[in-house]
Amino acid sequence: MDPQAFIRLSIGSLGLRIPGSAVNSSKAGIHAFSSPCSCEIRLRGFPVQTTSIPLVSSPEAIPDIHSIASSFYLEDSDLKALLTPGCFYNPHAYLEITVFTGRKGSHCGVGVKRQQIGSFKLEVGPEWGEGKPVILFNGWIGIGKNKHDNGKPGAELHLRVKLDPDPRYVFQFEDVTMLSPQIVQLQGSIKQPIFSCKFSRDRVAQVDPLSAYWSAAFITTPFVPSTGCDWVARSNPGAWLIVRPDICRPESWLPWGKLEAWRERGIRDSICCRFHLLSEAQDGAEVLMSEILISAEKGGEFFIDTDRQLRQAPTPIPSPQSSGDFSALSPIAGGFVMSCRVQGEGKSSKPLVQLAMRHVTCVEDAAIFMALAAAVDLSIEACKPFRRRLRRGSRHSL
Repeated sequence: MDPQAFIRLSIGSLGLRIPGSAVNSSKAGIHAFSSPCSCEIRLRGFPVQTTSIPLVSSPEAIPDIHSIASSFYLEDSDLKALLTPGCFYNPHAYLEITVFTGRKGSHCGVGVKRQQIGSFKLEVGPEWGEGKPVILFNGWIGIGKNKHDNGKPGAELHLRVKLDPDPRYVFQFEDVTMLSPQIVQLQGSIKQPIFSCKFSRDRVAQVDPLSAYWSAAFITTPFVPSTGCDWVARSNPGAWLIVRPDICRPESWLPWGKLEAWRERGIRDSICCRFHLLSEAQDGAEVLMSEILISAEKGGEFFIDTDRQLRQAPTPIPSPQSSGDFSALSPIAGGFVMSCRVQGEGKSSKPLVQLAMRHVTCVEDAAIFMALAAAVDLSIEACKPFRRRLRRGSRHSL
């Protein structure tokens, strides 16, 4: 299997030094050092990301160089768009970080405005497209208009901006999961069949062309209405057990992960998918790897990304060939693991799955993530309100 090229842009090691004169405390109504600080991180063509920034009081202190506050994942088309000159007033693309003090919102019905401290801009250059690891910036830099007001130091931002190759395998279900489709690998315009997906009432399994099962997902807790309502609620979620073959005992399975799903009611309902890795040890330890809300109407993306949802594990938990030990990742080796994009209720969903190459060394490794993706996709329909399901006469049901 040949991967597709992706680039990971990470922004981390954030810290902020604000001398007492750097912020007009009387105007903000709060003291500079007691105010929460945050930043908005912008890159053309991507949603704005917001994160908090810790205040650093000691001149000698340096924020943790391994901490990651934000990441962007760029494929070839994204890089080409960023490197293409823009309009007359904005010919170059930039990574821009704007720093604020104060909270955005209101307090006791009175609007509270954030105060902008300053900003940092880094131009997108040719080195972004070279596919090599490179540190674009690392250290302290003055920000804002009062960088050195009246000879006094202004606010300073510490950050580390780094590019890393992050190749991925990309797979697509050729049809809806319930119709037992083939799963193909996408390489540009080329589609290469890799798996077939066999669906039955309580199981999803990925098989190779020789019909040797490589992974499966079984329903262990049925998707049924919770007491007092007609939908699958958080108090009684449906659950899947993701399993892999036991190489020591033919036709036997070993547990690998557990996916729970339920419906969150609101103005726009969502399906919550929560995934744990399971330990092979007798203590039965579970490691929470992801808990994602997906729009019930529009669908969305389930993902495992330790930059955003890092959890520590006492011991590594292996994938089928002991190559996917992402459960014990530290922030140094963390990052994107997998994603699965699915459609909303009643729509023809053909899941699109991306896997980080560093977690896949053989086809068996990829197969178990396909079983997880299939379980996520089937959970969207399984969490539909039961009255609506019966009224519409759904052709497929779990």
